[in-house]
Amino acid sequence: MTIDTKPRKIIVDVSGSGRIVENKEIPGSGYPALSEEAENATAYLPATYQPFLDSIAARGIAIDDVYCEAASPGWFNVSAEENRILVYLLCYDTKGTANVYMRPLEGVTIAVDATEMKIIRYLDVLKAPMPTSKGTDYRFAAQKGPFLTFSKPGVIEHPSFTLDGHIVKWAGWEFHVRPNLRSQNVISIVKKDGRSVMYQGFVSEVFVPYQSATTDWYWRTYMDAGEYNLGFLSLPLQPLNDCPRGATFMNATFAAGPDGSPYVTDNLICIFERYAGDIAWRHAEDLPVGDIRESRPKMTLVVRTIASNGNYDYIFDWEFQTDGIIRVKVEATGVLEISANAMKYVNEANMTKAEIDKMYGTLISENTIGVFHDHFFSFHLDMDVDGPNNSFVEGKLVKHLIPPEKSLRKSRWGLEKYVAKTEDEARIQINPIEHPAQYYVMNPSKKTRLGNQVSYRLVPSGVAPSLLDPSDYPQIRAGFTKNQIWVTKYNRSEKYAAAFLTAQSHGDDGLPVWSKRYFIHFYNTLINFTTNV
Repeated sequence: MTIDTKPRKIIVDVSGSGRIVENKEIPGSGYPALSEEAENATAYLPATYQPFLDSIAARGIAIDDVYCEAASPGWFNVSAEENRILVYLLCYDTKGTANVYMRPLEGVTIAVDATEMKIIRYLDVLKAPMPTSKGTDYRFAAQKGPFLTFSKPGVIEHPSFTLDGHIVKWAGWEFHVRPNLRSQNVISIVKKDGRSVMYQGFVSEVFVPYQSATTDWYWRTYMDAGEYNLGFLSLPLQPLNDCPRGATFMNATFAAGPDGSPYVTDNLICIFERYAGDIAWRHAEDLPVGDIRESRPKMTLVVRTIASNGNYDYIFDWEFQTDGIIRVKVEATGVLEISANAMKYVNEANMTKAEIDKMYGTLISENTIGVFHDHFFSFHLDMDVDGPNNSFVEGKLVKHLIPPEKSLRKSRWGLEKYVAKTEDEARIQINPIEHPAQYYVMNPSKKTRLGNQVSYRLVPSGVAPSLLDPSDYPQIRAGFTKNQIWVTKYNRSEKYAAAFLTAQSHGDDGLPVWSKRYFIHFYNTLINFTTNV
């Protein structure tokens, strides 16, 4: 909770006594995610603010057609904004479409002090016509044919997994799944064939920096988990559309609002078996002893959640395979957040570089710019490979030259393994072209029957570094995007890559700070892995 803009941590015994166990101010910068009540209250302020009414009148928009929503403004070291809980409002014209994000009130900046509930800064630099609503409604009823006729997908009528409370069992896997307000869900106490694999895994942060530098766009550098709560943003999953036939659903109950009253989301999580016609393993040969045709269908178990944060929907799948692989998939869908622009046709051949740069994106329709942006997803993976004492290993792929007298081959590559001794050594910028490598979490005290160290391999995909300058304020706040892998010693308070208190944080908490502290060799090893889409 927050009192006089100073965040406090208050722990209450809810088992019966109601006693306050802990009550202390949280040091450092940042605020919790704004409550729904506060967001809704700020969104109504423009309706009675005369400068805003003048702005929409100049655009020919009726107040009844205006929709505003609250957004977190980040931090840009502006003295007038320090020690204030801020909200910036994004407003849209809803006339003629459900896709309000295609009709923004471009050029309008509304800064609100969420404690005093008043507009403290207003700016309107009217610069572009409103994009048309024609053809923007995404609802199925508004679509025109012809439509594809889909064949029925492979349906598993009688799933072979069991769900006992929050414990899932399937094909030798056993794990606990629970809803979480900030991360949507937490997968924990993961075992395969009775052997421990992972203590806990969840989405740590989602960083979405837009790449426009204009007055009404520069601050749009969102931290979707810490600033908005992914679990709170999750709407009920729709059977047969969001999850296939045979899926099992799990509801979530969160404490929402300042009074701690329960908030229930039905169908927040779904669990199902997936068969998409893929092959798990195959081999075929024609041999003297006979033809061999061996193939195994690929069946997996999926734990799915979907967060709807404004215009974007994030689909998170934790997928468990029969061969012991845990695969985390992320899909970004939904609709674009666009910038209105006077341009109706682009001809880069007749434009200067400065004119192209100031588009800050791509013209996707008349008067409509799709603004460049990133999505960085950080995952917290607390590994317990055959027990809690794990080490991080980087296996470098090294080229070896072969003397001519040794072989007709001139070169080969080999694997050289290095065990990280400190957290600083385990900061990894993945570059498969210049520095090819493999990454492992190893149990140094356990060996296979052949003498190899028991380990799990981390296989990155979809990785890219942040291109923001290190001195840029959004990059300071999202310092975790500098590296794709961070390895830290377990600390129960170090869960969220960008900080525990993320809204308006200054970068004084999070992975770049934590990873300067400890030796990690032979300790409970925690992996933070960042990918992007």
